Amino acid sequence: MARFKNFLKTSVLGGTSVIMPAVIFFFIFRWLFRWITDLIQPLTDIVTRKMPFPELAADLIVIALILSTCFIIGVIVRTKAGQFLHTSLENRILQIAPGYPMIKSIVGQFLGRQEQPFSKVALVQAFENDTLMTAFITERHADGSFSVFVPTGPNPTTGFIFHLQPQYVHPVKVSVEEAFRTVIGCGAGSSKLILKYAEGKQQ
Repeated sequence: MARFKNFLKTSVLGGTSVIMPAVIFFFIFRWLFRWITDLIQPLTDIVTRKMPFPELAADLIVIALILSTCFIIGVIVRTKAGQFLHTSLENRILQIAPGYPMIKSIVGQFLGRQEQPFSKVALVQAFENDTLMTAFITERHADGSFSVFVPTGPNPTTGFIFHLQPQYVHPVKVSVEEAFRTVIGCGAGSSKLILKYAEGKQQ
């Protein structure tokens, strides 16, 4: 009896582990598709009024048109004239709009065009001498400079912000979690940071 119960339990759990991810993915996809179609509904209505398409086909046409428009704008912006127009529009109008810089930063991070805050660890020369500090890169700027956060141990939620030229910022291949542990340990366990820094200088 115990064997049968164990077999039943493992079989049910095994089946659930196979089915549940697919079910969850389906519901998330359905929710996302409905959310998108609600957003584009005004455009879908225009298409269905102009052409005898079912609503689903009209939704797909509108999505394809939006993606095509984004592609065309992307191609234009890659040209010198397009860059000039985009920069002029952004500097003169969009940057003044409340919340635009924040939205631009969020979208850039979401699309992978900007570094995620605290996604990279670095050793920095904050005072432009041989002293090295453990830091987290929070942003890289258009001129190549960096903004970094240098936490204070043992509480990594407090610290200092420095804006440094690239020659004073040395990214190291250490995970954020490992670096945080060294901060909490007031420097204990930093040997890997130093090792990776030395390896980077040799390359």
